[in-house]
Amino acid sequence: MQPTEKTKQDLLKAIPSLRAFAMSLAGNPDRADDLVQEALIRAWANLGSFTEGTNMVAWLYTILRNAFYSEYRKRSREVEDVDGRAAAAQAMPPSQLDHMNMCDFRTALMTLPADQREALVLVGAAGMSYEEAAEICGCALGTIKSRINRARTRLAQMLSVENGADFSADPEWQAVLEQPAPAARAG
Repeated sequence: MQPTEKTKQDLLKAIPSLRAFAMSLAGNPDRADDLVQEALIRAWANLGSFTEGTNMVAWLYTILRNAFYSEYRKRSREVEDVDGRAAAAQAMPPSQLDHMNMCDFRTALMTLPADQREALVLVGAAGMSYEEAAEICGCALGTIKSRINRARTRLAQMLSVENGADFSADPEWQAVLEQPAPAARAG
């Protein structure tokens, strides 16, 4: 639909009241001007849906109000994060490394002698005490302790684990997380 001269004039006449309405919604003159501009752009693009002879201002108010609430909903899901701290807090290490470490552990565990593997699984994975494990395996307490010690030592050798720090987060990933956030650039 080609806008008539009257429609153009009605659009222009509505701007001051649109701006006042936008100020009441946004509370900020710059934001209000942006809302008015957005409403006018939407109105112009959808002029074909306006019925000639109806209330132009009410139609524009509806467009402006809908634009305000659409943006409000969008902004409520956004987080201002100029220094990158919120994004860094959401960062997760890649799961591939953990998966591959677990595959390596399973392979190494399966190469242990059955009596050592059984003792280690009962105490380490099932959470049983040495006494309970000894009773289940039908052997002396010292034997269970010895089997577990040999199993742990052998696993550490196979997995190249020298100390407890080797079980902490991947050093490369830790370095990424500990990097200072980039400074905000002046624009």
